[in-house]
Amino acid sequence: MGTASAQEQQVAKSHSSAIVYDGACPFCTRYADYLRLRDAVGPVDLVDAREGGALVEQLWDAGYDLDKGMAFVHAGDVFYGSEAVERLALLSTPSGLFNRINSTFLRHRWVADALYPALRAGRRFALVLQGRGPLRHR
Repeated sequence: MGTASAQEQQVAKSHSSAIVYDGACPFCTRYADYLRLRDAVGPVDLVDAREGGALVEQLWDAGYDLDKGMAFVHAGDVFYGSEAVERLALLSTPSGLFNRINSTFLRHRWVADALYPALRAGRRFALVLQGRGPLRHR
């Protein structure tokens, strides 16, 4: 992740664990719902970026374009895009078929990096079919 800016550190300190995703995207919503992280990290807030809120604003202000990637805030760090997906795969419990598949493939950084653009394209396509626009900051 590299050296975190003061803004990034403030965002990470404001939440113990949270997944920030596009609630209008059916794939993003299912992904966030199906992940089983509580055993590994405790309670995880699921935050719909379209609904806004303090964490969403802090992420935008810290330079994270939530229209181009999801964010995972955990243990004092912010993970974004393919890095978030990789970290979530590493921390998810092996219970359930979805989590086993997720963990098997996306826990490898090169796989997460390779697949993330396709996941973003699927999100964009689903939003177009719904007539929804991109996420906007303020």
